Amino acid sequence: MSNSTSNILNDKSLFESFFKDQYGSLCRFAYGFLKDNDDAEEIVQGCFVKLWEDRKTLVIGNNPKPYLFSMVRNSCLNQIKHISVREDFKAHNEREIIASEAMEEEIDTHSLQEKVSEAIQKMPPQRKRIFEMSRFDGLKYKEIAAHLNISVKTVENHMGSAMKSLRVDLKDYLHLAIVVYFIDGLGDFVFSIVLTVAS
Repeated sequence: MSNSTSNILNDKSLFESFFKDQYGSLCRFAYGFLKDNDDAEEIVQGCFVKLWEDRKTLVIGNNPKPYLFSMVRNSCLNQIKHISVREDFKAHNEREIIASEAMEEEIDTHSLQEKVSEAIQKMPPQRKRIFEMSRFDGLKYKEIAAHLNISVKTVENHMGSAMKSLRVDLKDYLHLAIVVYFIDGLGDFVFSIVLTVAS
């Protein structure tokens, strides 16, 4: 790591200046992949946070800028892949719903709703609050981070743990694929759940 890189990654004021200098171009770069300004900004901010938090273990060349662009690119591609997988699950599950109307009538939706509510209530207070702000209030990670005065990375970690615990708590009710779709698709009403039980 060069002296300039070392300084940028060890001096908070220099890093903030680096952030201000590169933020706009990185957001435009991310927008080229995602076609959404808010998503692009969230990706870029998350990459800056990760770069700063992991600075002591990273091996970077003479300039952190190419490394950061690579981080943003990979994060954008991962998000696009995630969206594609989720849409595939959604399409598959919609076909399953149409083919299983008779089975759906036997589902105890009230019991399932209670199970979901119990699983959310079991979460630690901050994780529960972050999950509800994301899934019920529709806030983006950066908005949650700003509201709670925590880093975007902390929000991501809590959301990852929340989804993992929900998958465990709901494993006896739904196929894993449907659980993933349900958790990622939670909206204002729990009744939006895909009503298909595990075979």
